Amino acid sequence: MRDEEEDIVPNEDGSQDDSGNDTPQEHTEEGFDDVIRPASGSHFYENDENPEDTITKVTGMYKDWFLDYASYVILERAVPAIEDGFKPVQRRIMHSMKELDDGRYNKVANIVGHTMQYHPHGDASIGDAIVQIGQKDLLIDMQGNWGNILTGDGAAASRYIEARISKLGQDILYSPKVTNWQLSYDGRKNEPIHLPVKFPLLLAQGAEGIAVGLSTKILPHNFNELIDASIKVLKGKSFTLYPDFPTAGIADMSNYNDGMRGGRVRVRAKISQLDKQTLVITQIPFSTNTSTLIDSILKANEKGKIKVKKIEDNTAAEVEILIHLPPGVSPDKTIDALYAFTACETSIAPLGCVIVDNNPVFMGVSEMLRISTERTKNLLKRELEIQLDELENKWHLSTLEKIFIREEMYIDFKLYSDRENLYQYLYQRFEPFKKDFVRDIHDDDLQKLTQIPMIRITRFDSDKADDAIAKLEAEMEQVKHDLEHLTDYAIAFFQNIKDKYGKGRERQTEIRNFDTIEATKVVLRNTKLYVNREEGFIGTSLKRDEYVADCSDIDDVIVFLRDGKMMISKVDDKKFIGKDIIHVAVFDKNDKRTIYNMIYRDGKNGASFIKRFNVSGVTRDKFYDLTQEKAGSMVLYFSANPNGEAETVTILLRQVGSVKKLKWDVDFAEIMIKGRASRGNTVSKYPIKKIELKEKGISTLRPRKVWFDDTVQRLNVDGRGELLGEFKPNDRLLIINQSGKLKTIIPELTTHFDEDMIVLEKWNPKKPISCIYYDGEKERYFVKRFLVENENKEETFISEHEKSQLEIVSTDWRPVAEVIYAKVKGVQKENQVVDLEQFIAVKGIKALGNQLTADKLKQINLLDPLPYEEPEEEPEVIAVTEGEEGENPDIPTELDDDGQITLALE
Repeated sequence: MRDEEEDIVPNEDGSQDDSGNDTPQEHTEEGFDDVIRPASGSHFYENDENPEDTITKVTGMYKDWFLDYASYVILERAVPAIEDGFKPVQRRIMHSMKELDDGRYNKVANIVGHTMQYHPHGDASIGDAIVQIGQKDLLIDMQGNWGNILTGDGAAASRYIEARISKLGQDILYSPKVTNWQLSYDGRKNEPIHLPVKFPLLLAQGAEGIAVGLSTKILPHNFNELIDASIKVLKGKSFTLYPDFPTAGIADMSNYNDGMRGGRVRVRAKISQLDKQTLVITQIPFSTNTSTLIDSILKANEKGKIKVKKIEDNTAAEVEILIHLPPGVSPDKTIDALYAFTACETSIAPLGCVIVDNNPVFMGVSEMLRISTERTKNLLKRELEIQLDELENKWHLSTLEKIFIREEMYIDFKLYSDRENLYQYLYQRFEPFKKDFVRDIHDDDLQKLTQIPMIRITRFDSDKADDAIAKLEAEMEQVKHDLEHLTDYAIAFFQNIKDKYGKGRERQTEIRNFDTIEATKVVLRNTKLYVNREEGFIGTSLKRDEYVADCSDIDDVIVFLRDGKMMISKVDDKKFIGKDIIHVAVFDKNDKRTIYNMIYRDGKNGASFIKRFNVSGVTRDKFYDLTQEKAGSMVLYFSANPNGEAETVTILLRQVGSVKKLKWDVDFAEIMIKGRASRGNTVSKYPIKKIELKEKGISTLRPRKVWFDDTVQRLNVDGRGELLGEFKPNDRLLIINQSGKLKTIIPELTTHFDEDMIVLEKWNPKKPISCIYYDGEKERYFVKRFLVENENKEETFISEHEKSQLEIVSTDWRPVAEVIYAKVKGVQKENQVVDLEQFIAVKGIKALGNQLTADKLKQINLLDPLPYEEPEEEPEVIAVTEGEEGENPDIPTELDDDGQITLALE
C-alpha cells in the first residue's frame, strides 16, 4: 500500500493528472528535445502579420519543468529518507501528533487538519497515510474501526476514528534537542527535517512508492529480529535479515538478495486439510487479502484449473477460509493447484531505494540497518552530550550558590551601588574557588546569584546542598561513563526497547524453501481426449470417436503411428497427426517409469526387431522414427507399461519355404531397456503372421528410492533429504502424528504432511507400533502395542478425551523406555526402565492397553531399542536395464490399464 499522493505519475501519453503542468514531450538519449508548438499568446509570435501560420520554439522549458517535477515526486512524496524511514507526509503526521499530544486520543480528522499546516496537499492523502501507519501497529495507538489488512476492509471516516502516539513511538521518535528544523512550506512554522528515530523503523514498517522514473519496495521485517541484528552490528558480528509479513503465511527467502533489485520472495498461504473434503486457509500471502484470494480461487475454478464445490469466508480477527471439495477430488493435488493457479502463492520483487543526501540510492536491507544503527548510536551520543552539558551547568550553578551563601557574599551588597562594581567584587571573592568549577563564571551566573530571594538564603541547608551536588556529580559520572562506553550504552538501549515492546511481536511468517510445482501435474483434468485412429485425428472435440483419457488444456499428448513414427503435441480441439494411430496418451516429460515394448518390421520385406525404451527430452510437434527409417516399416506389436512391466508374447510365423519353427515365445524381460533410437534385437528374418499376448508381466525396474526433504516438507526422488527406502508399486508410507493419529499412504510427490507429524517411514505391516500415552478420562498412563489394521483409513490409537496426550511412540521391534517420576512431598521415586515388548503383548489398535503407573511423571524418554534381527526377505530377480543406474524415476503408483495392443496381420 502507498499514499494516495504517490499515485500521480505520467499517463501513457505523457500527460499528468493533477499537477497543472503542460504535457512533457518525448525524450531522446541526450535528453528532451525542444518542442515546436503553436503559441497560445500574441507575445510569442515572431510575425504579427500572420499569427495563424507562426510557430514558436520553447527552448528547454519542458525539460526543466519535467525534471523539477520528477525530482519533487522522488524527494518529497514517494521515496522514504534513510535517516528516519519516513516519507514527508508520514514525518509531518508524526510531528503534528506530537504537537497535539496530551496523553488522550485525538480525532484523526483533527490530526489531518493540523498536519495540513505542514503538508501542502489534500486531506485525503494525509488521512490515508495515517491509516497505513496505524495498521502497521508500531507508532500509533488506534481507537475505532481502522480497517482490516486481512479482509481488505477500509477504515471508517477520519471523523469517527481516534489516535495517539504509542509508547514505542514516544520512546524512539522524538528528541527535540537533537532535531534539526526547517520552515514549513508557507514559512509560518518550523518542522523537522528528519525525526531523530532511534530504531530501524524503515525496515520494520516497510515502504512502497512509485515516483517518476523509479520506484521503491522495501518489505517489512520482524521487530525483534531487527533489534537483534542492530545489536550484532554494534558488536561487529554478521547477521542476516529476512522479511516478516503481518499477514503471516509461508515464504521462500532463498532468492531475497538482501532486498535489492533482482531479488524475489515467494509467499504462500497456509493451507491445511480439515477433512477429506475440506481445506482451510489460515494465513494469506503478503500483498493479498481474503477477498482477492477468494476471487482468484473462483476464477481458477471457472477456468477449470481446479474443482471447488463451495467457499466459506469466516475471517474475523484471524483468517479462516474453508474450501469444500467435490467427492473424488484429491486434497493434496488441490493444495498444489491452489499454489499454481491462484493468489495462494504470490511472488514479490523487493527493490530497496531510499533518499540519501537528497538523492535516490539503491541499497540492500543490510546496509540500511547498518546506517540506521550507526545513526541511532550518534543520536544517543548527542543526547548524552546535551545531558552532560545540562548536568554540568546545573552543578556549576548549585556550587556557586553554595559558596555564595556559605561565604556570606550577599552581606556586602550594600557597599556597591552599581552592577559593574558588584560583579567585580563577586569575581574577586570566587577567585580562590575558580579551579574547582567545570567552566568559567559568567555575568549571567552572577546575575542569578544576585536575584536569590533572602528567604532562600536564610533557610539554606548546607547538608542538603552537598547531597544535591553529590547526586549531580554521580549522574555526571554515569553520563561520562556512558559516553566512554557508547557501544555498550547503545546495545543496552536496543535491549531495553526489545524487553519493553518485543513481547507479542514474534515472527509470524514461516521461512521455508519451496519445491517447484509443475502445473501439468496438478491441473484439473477438466476435459476429455479422443482419437480417430484410422483417419489420424486427436482432440477434445471428437466426442463421437474413441475416448482416450481425461486431460487439461495445458497437457501434452504422445502419439504412436503404425508406421513406427512418434510425435508429442499440445492438446487441441482437433489435430491431424497421421493415419493408423496405434497408441495415444497424455504425456509426462519427467516420467521415466513408463516403458514402451515394441516389435517392428524393418522395411517392407525386412527382418523384425524387438526393443524396449522410454521417451523423454523431445521437441513438440516433431516426428521421431522408432524404426530404421526404411520405407514400408511397420509396428507389429506395441504396449505401453506405466511401471516397466515386461509381458511374454507368442510369435507366429507364416509358412515360408523350409522354416520348421513357426511358433515360439518371447519374454520382454530379457530385453534391455535402451534409447528410443536403438535398433533392437532381431526376432526373425522371416515374415511374422501374428503376435499374441501370452502372459502379462511384472515390473522389471528396480524399486524406487524415495527421500523426504524436511526443508520443504515434501517427498522426492532426487536424493534430497532423508532416504525413506526403496518402494515397489504396492509399498506404503506410515505416518504418525503427535495428536495420536496414524495412516498409511502410497507415496506420491504431491503429498502434503501435517505440522505435528512425528513418524514418517516405510511401512512394514508385520512390525508392531508401541506407544505410551496419558488417558485424560482415567488420568493414568498406559502402554499399548498394536498393528495397523486398516491401511486405507486414518485411525486414532489413543483415547479421544480432550486431555489425552501421546507421550512417546516407537516403531522399533523391541523398544525400551525410561520413566522419570515427579517428586511428591519431598519423596523422589527411582527411575524405571520398561521393556515394552515384555510389558504388553500386541493387541488391537482400539485396545486401552496396560496401565503403566498411577504416579505423577516428570518425563518419559525413549531409549535405544534391544537388538533384533529382522527376517530376511527373498531377493527379487530384476532384469538388467541400460541407463537405469544412478537414475531416480518418479514414485511408482497403482497400475493403470495394461495398455496392450495386439495387431493381427493379414
